Amino acid sequence: MLPLTAIQFFAKTGYLVIRSFVDIELCERMRAAIQEQLASGDGPVEYEADVAYPGSPASLMDEGGRTVRRLLRAHGRSPLFAAWFDDARMVEALEQLLDGPVVQARAHHNCVMTKQPRFSSDTGWHQDVRYWAFTRPELISTWLALGAETPENGGLKVLPGTHRMQFAPERYDAKLFLRPELPENAALIKDTQYVRLSPGDVLLFHARLFHAASRNHTADTKYSVVATYRRTDNPAIPGSRSEREG
Repeated sequence: MLPLTAIQFFAKTGYLVIRSFVDIELCERMRAAIQEQLASGDGPVEYEADVAYPGSPASLMDEGGRTVRRLLRAHGRSPLFAAWFDDARMVEALEQLLDGPVVQARAHHNCVMTKQPRFSSDTGWHQDVRYWAFTRPELISTWLALGAETPENGGLKVLPGTHRMQFAPERYDAKLFLRPELPENAALIKDTQYVRLSPGDVLLFHARLFHAASRNHTADTKYSVVATYRRTDNPAIPGSRSEREG
Protein backbone atom coordinates (compact mmCIF):
# COMPACT_ATOMS: atom_id res chain seq x y z
CA MET A 1 0.00 0.00 0.00
CA LEU A 2 1.48 3.30 -1.09
CA PRO A 3 1.32 6.18 1.40
CA LEU A 4 -0.61 9.29 0.37
CA THR A 5 2.63 11.26 0.07
CA ALA A 6 3.90 8.82 -2.57
CA ILE A 7 0.66 9.04 -4.56
CA GLN A 8 0.82 12.83 -4.42
CA PHE A 9 4.48 12.83 -5.50
CA PHE A 10 3.67 10.65 -8.52
CA ALA A 11 0.72 12.86 -9.48
CA LYS A 12 2.97 15.93 -9.40
CA THR A 13 6.15 14.56 -11.00
CA GLY A 14 5.01 11.58 -13.10
CA TYR A 15 7.44 9.16 -11.48
CA LEU A 16 8.11 7.38 -8.21
CA VAL A 17 10.95 5.19 -6.92
CA ILE A 18 10.16 2.37 -4.49
CA ARG A 19 13.39 1.38 -2.78
CA SER A 20 14.35 -2.26 -2.07
CA PHE A 21 11.03 -3.54 -3.41
CA VAL A 22 12.48 -6.83 -4.73
CA ASP A 23 14.92 -8.88 -2.68
CA ILE A 24 18.49 -9.30 -3.92
CA GLU A 25 18.22 -13.08 -4.21
CA LEU A 26 15.38 -12.77 -6.75
CA CYS A 27 17.32 -10.11 -8.65
CA GLU A 28 20.29 -12.47 -8.89
CA ARG A 29 18.07 -15.30 -10.15
CA MET A 30 16.64 -13.00 -12.81
CA ARG A 31 20.14 -11.91 -13.87
CA ALA A 32 21.18 -15.55 -14.19
CA ALA A 33 18.13 -16.34 -16.33
CA ILE A 34 18.87 -13.34 -18.57
CA GLN A 35 22.50 -14.32 -19.02
CA GLU A 36 21.47 -17.87 -19.95
CA GLN A 37 19.05 -16.57 -22.56
CA LEU A 38 21.58 -14.15 -23.99
CA ALA A 39 24.06 -17.01 -24.30
CA SER A 40 21.56 -19.39 -25.90
CA GLY A 41 20.01 -16.85 -28.25
CA ASP A 42 16.52 -18.11 -27.43
CA GLY A 43 13.49 -15.95 -28.02
CA PRO A 44 12.92 -12.69 -29.94
CA VAL A 45 15.32 -9.81 -29.36
CA GLU A 46 15.93 -6.23 -30.44
CA TYR A 47 19.49 -5.36 -31.44
CA GLU A 48 21.18 -2.00 -30.99
CA ALA A 49 21.51 -1.79 -34.77
CA ASP A 50 17.72 -2.03 -35.08
CA VAL A 51 17.07 1.33 -33.41
CA ALA A 52 19.65 3.47 -35.23
CA TYR A 53 20.19 5.74 -32.22
CA PRO A 54 23.42 7.70 -31.62
CA GLY A 55 26.11 5.15 -30.81
CA SER A 56 24.32 2.22 -32.42
CA PRO A 57 26.15 0.13 -35.03
CA ALA A 58 25.03 1.16 -38.51
CA SER A 59 23.78 -2.32 -39.42
CA LEU A 60 23.55 -5.88 -38.16
CA MET A 61 26.58 -6.71 -40.30
CA ASP A 62 28.84 -4.11 -38.67
CA GLU A 63 30.99 -4.76 -35.61
CA GLY A 64 28.66 -4.97 -32.63
CA GLY A 65 25.61 -5.04 -34.90
CA ARG A 66 24.12 -7.97 -33.02
CA THR A 67 24.55 -6.42 -29.59
CA VAL A 68 21.28 -7.22 -27.83
CA ARG A 69 19.35 -4.19 -26.62
CA ARG A 70 16.18 -5.91 -25.40
CA LEU A 71 14.95 -9.43 -24.74
CA LEU A 72 11.37 -9.19 -26.02
CA ARG A 73 8.19 -10.88 -24.74
CA ALA A 74 9.65 -11.33 -21.29
CA HIS A 75 6.39 -12.54 -19.75
CA GLY A 76 6.68 -15.79 -21.67
CA ARG A 77 10.44 -16.18 -21.31
CA SER A 78 10.58 -17.33 -17.70
CA PRO A 79 8.23 -17.94 -14.77
CA LEU A 80 10.44 -15.49 -12.86
CA PHE A 81 9.39 -12.62 -15.11
CA ALA A 82 5.75 -13.72 -15.31
CA ALA A 83 5.53 -13.85 -11.51
CA TRP A 84 7.10 -10.40 -11.19
CA PHE A 85 4.72 -8.86 -13.72
CA ASP A 86 1.80 -10.26 -11.71
CA ASP A 87 3.26 -9.39 -8.29
CA ALA A 88 0.29 -8.54 -6.05
CA ARG A 89 2.13 -5.73 -4.25
CA MET A 90 3.06 -4.05 -7.52
CA VAL A 91 -0.44 -4.45 -8.93
CA GLU A 92 -1.88 -2.89 -5.78
CA ALA A 93 0.46 0.12 -6.09
CA LEU A 94 -0.45 0.59 -9.75
CA GLU A 95 -4.15 0.36 -8.97
CA GLN A 96 -3.71 3.12 -6.41
CA LEU A 97 -1.92 5.36 -8.92
CA LEU A 98 -4.36 4.67 -11.76
CA ASP A 99 -7.38 4.57 -9.43
CA GLY A 100 -8.79 1.29 -10.71
CA PRO A 101 -8.03 -2.33 -11.64
CA VAL A 102 -5.09 -2.77 -14.02
CA VAL A 103 -3.77 -5.22 -16.58
CA GLN A 104 -0.39 -5.49 -18.28
CA ALA A 105 -0.16 -3.95 -21.77
CA ARG A 106 2.14 -6.40 -23.55
CA ALA A 107 2.32 -4.91 -27.03
CA HIS A 108 5.42 -2.97 -25.99
CA HIS A 109 7.94 -3.12 -23.15
CA ASN A 110 7.21 -6.53 -21.59
CA CYS A 111 10.96 -6.89 -21.93
CA VAL A 112 14.39 -7.02 -20.38
CA MET A 113 16.62 -4.06 -21.19
CA THR A 114 20.28 -5.08 -21.55
CA LYS A 115 22.40 -1.96 -21.92
CA GLN A 116 25.82 -3.37 -22.71
CA PRO A 117 29.23 -1.72 -22.29
CA ARG A 118 30.14 -1.64 -25.97
CA PHE A 119 27.88 -0.46 -28.80
CA SER A 120 25.08 0.74 -26.55
CA SER A 121 23.31 3.90 -27.66
CA ASP A 122 21.94 7.23 -26.49
CA THR A 123 18.16 7.49 -26.27
CA GLY A 124 16.79 11.01 -26.73
CA TRP A 125 14.00 12.67 -24.76
CA HIS A 126 10.74 10.88 -25.53
CA GLN A 127 7.37 9.80 -24.15
CA ASP A 128 6.50 6.11 -24.18
CA VAL A 129 2.84 6.82 -24.94
CA ARG A 130 3.85 6.70 -28.63
CA TYR A 131 4.19 2.92 -28.37
CA TRP A 132 0.52 2.21 -27.57
CA ALA A 133 -2.92 3.02 -28.94
CA PHE A 134 -5.36 2.98 -26.04
CA THR A 135 -8.40 5.20 -25.60
CA ARG A 136 -6.65 7.21 -22.89
CA PRO A 137 -2.88 7.82 -22.56
CA GLU A 138 -3.00 6.78 -18.89
CA LEU A 139 -0.42 4.02 -18.61
CA ILE A 140 2.35 3.40 -16.08
CA SER A 141 5.58 1.51 -16.63
CA THR A 142 7.49 -0.42 -13.98
CA TRP A 143 11.28 -0.51 -14.24
CA LEU A 144 13.00 -3.05 -11.98
CA ALA A 145 16.73 -2.51 -11.57
CA LEU A 146 18.69 -5.76 -11.29
CA GLY A 147 21.91 -3.84 -10.59
CA ALA A 148 23.00 -0.30 -9.88
CA GLU A 149 21.71 2.27 -12.38
CA THR A 150 23.63 5.54 -12.64
CA PRO A 151 24.27 8.28 -15.20
CA GLU A 152 27.55 6.51 -16.01
CA ASN A 153 25.97 3.22 -17.09
CA GLY A 154 22.99 4.68 -18.93
CA GLY A 155 20.48 5.03 -16.10
CA LEU A 156 17.28 6.90 -16.84
CA LYS A 157 16.84 10.63 -16.47
CA VAL A 158 13.42 12.31 -16.38
CA LEU A 159 11.75 15.69 -16.78
CA PRO A 160 9.40 15.90 -13.78
CA GLY A 161 5.87 17.07 -14.41
CA THR A 162 5.97 16.73 -18.19
CA HIS A 163 3.27 14.04 -18.06
CA ARG A 164 0.80 16.86 -17.29
CA MET A 165 1.95 19.16 -20.10
CA GLN A 166 0.84 19.57 -23.71
CA PHE A 167 3.43 19.92 -26.48
CA ALA A 168 2.94 21.37 -29.94
CA PRO A 169 3.93 19.02 -32.81
CA GLU A 170 6.84 21.23 -33.86
CA ARG A 171 8.60 20.57 -30.54
CA TYR A 172 9.20 16.96 -31.69
CA ASP A 173 11.43 15.66 -34.45
CA ALA A 174 10.30 13.16 -37.09
CA LYS A 175 10.88 10.25 -34.69
CA LEU A 176 8.91 11.97 -31.88
CA PHE A 177 11.95 12.88 -29.81
CA LEU A 178 12.01 16.26 -28.12
CA ARG A 179 14.10 18.72 -30.18
CA PRO A 180 16.77 19.92 -27.69
CA GLU A 181 17.89 22.80 -29.92
CA LEU A 182 14.60 24.66 -29.46
CA PRO A 183 14.83 27.30 -26.69
CA GLU A 184 11.59 26.19 -25.01
CA ASN A 185 12.79 22.57 -24.97
CA ALA A 186 16.27 23.52 -23.77
CA ALA A 187 14.71 25.42 -20.86
CA LEU A 188 12.69 22.33 -19.96
CA ILE A 189 15.73 20.04 -20.12
CA LYS A 190 17.48 22.18 -17.50
CA ASP A 191 15.18 20.51 -14.95
CA THR A 192 16.62 17.05 -15.69
CA GLN A 193 16.53 14.66 -12.76
CA TYR A 194 18.75 11.55 -12.81
CA VAL A 195 17.11 8.43 -11.38
CA ARG A 196 19.74 6.49 -9.46
CA LEU A 197 18.67 2.96 -8.62
CA SER A 198 20.10 0.11 -6.55
CA PRO A 199 19.40 -3.59 -7.15
CA GLY A 200 15.77 -4.31 -6.26
CA ASP A 201 14.59 -0.72 -6.61
CA VAL A 202 11.57 -0.11 -8.83
CA LEU A 203 10.90 3.04 -10.82
CA LEU A 204 7.29 3.76 -11.77
CA PHE A 205 6.74 6.36 -14.48
CA HIS A 206 3.84 7.69 -16.50
CA ALA A 207 3.73 6.96 -20.23
CA ARG A 208 3.58 10.71 -20.95
CA LEU A 209 6.65 11.53 -18.85
CA PHE A 210 9.64 12.64 -20.93
CA HIS A 211 12.70 10.52 -20.18
CA ALA A 212 16.05 9.72 -21.80
CA ALA A 213 19.27 7.79 -21.21
CA SER A 214 22.88 7.83 -22.34
CA ARG A 215 24.90 4.86 -23.50
CA ASN A 216 26.70 2.64 -20.99
CA HIS A 217 30.16 4.06 -20.27
CA THR A 218 31.14 1.36 -17.73
CA ALA A 219 32.56 -2.15 -18.13
CA ASP A 220 29.44 -3.97 -16.90
CA THR A 221 26.09 -4.68 -18.54
CA LYS A 222 23.05 -2.99 -16.99
CA TYR A 223 19.91 -5.17 -16.70
CA SER A 224 16.39 -3.83 -16.15
CA VAL A 225 13.03 -5.64 -16.32
CA VAL A 226 10.31 -3.43 -17.79
CA ALA A 227 6.52 -3.74 -18.04
CA THR A 228 3.60 -1.37 -18.61
CA TYR A 229 0.05 -1.38 -17.24
CA ARG A 230 -3.28 0.23 -18.07
CA ARG A 231 -6.66 0.30 -16.41
CA THR A 232 -8.97 -2.50 -17.51
CA ASP A 233 -11.56 0.09 -18.63
CA ASN A 234 -9.05 1.74 -20.99
CA PRO A 235 -9.55 -0.29 -24.19
CA ALA A 236 -7.27 -0.40 -27.20
CA ILE A 237 -8.16 1.52 -30.35
CA PRO A 238 -9.72 -0.93 -32.85
CA GLY A 239 -7.31 -2.24 -35.47
CA SER A 240 -4.19 -1.16 -33.55
CA ARG A 241 -1.22 -3.25 -32.49
CA SER A 242 -2.34 -2.65 -28.92
CA GLU A 243 -5.63 -4.40 -29.74
CA ARG A 244 -3.87 -7.32 -31.43
CA GLU A 245 -1.20 -7.91 -28.79
CA GLY A 246 -2.77 -6.52 -25.62
